[in-house]
Amino acid sequence: MYEFIEGEVAQISPTSLVLEAGGIGYFLQISLYTYEKLRQQKRARILVHHAFRIENQAPAGMVLYGFAEPAERDMFRMMVSVSGVGNNTALLMLSSLQPDDLSSAILNGNISLLKAVKGIGEKTAQRIVLELRDRMGGRKKSALPGMLQHDLSPADEAAEALVALGFARAAIDKALTRVAREHGNALRVEDIIKHSLKIL
Repeated sequence: MYEFIEGEVAQISPTSLVLEAGGIGYFLQISLYTYEKLRQQKRARILVHHAFRIENQAPAGMVLYGFAEPAERDMFRMMVSVSGVGNNTALLMLSSLQPDDLSSAILNGNISLLKAVKGIGEKTAQRIVLELRDRMGGRKKSALPGMLQHDLSPADEAAEALVALGFARAAIDKALTRVAREHGNALRVEDIIKHSLKIL
């Protein structure tokens, strides 16, 4: 829906940004990292991740998340793909750790550093490392930005899209398994999502 928004910085706080573009004020939730990058700027180009707030298994509203750099948005999207890590938790982690530090902690299995983030317990930290380290392929942190998305399988891309829609990772995994069993593994991303939405 939105890839980026460029406009005047109308309001900014450590947690949110209002960007005025084309006579419309866009309210975006941001991390402290992005706030530090933008707080002195009067005009900015913000990368966007949009997610749907789900109530009673139906979309109830859209939330926009803004990022000053591609590396941060890439990491945010990786984080929300982990079971049990929601959008707000991912944003909190990026407010506590810079993207490179967070990716390094995951690649090196630094559970202690991840646990230092408020609200992240040992089980969640272990799950983050378990689910993301292998997907990162053991790459050095400098290779992380911009590379992760291109290496995902159609099923992984579909899973990330469904996570962005607000569905639980556990339910998504079950749906993807059923889709693969019933329709095979050669489906396009769009078809995987369509079949999954009929199940979820």
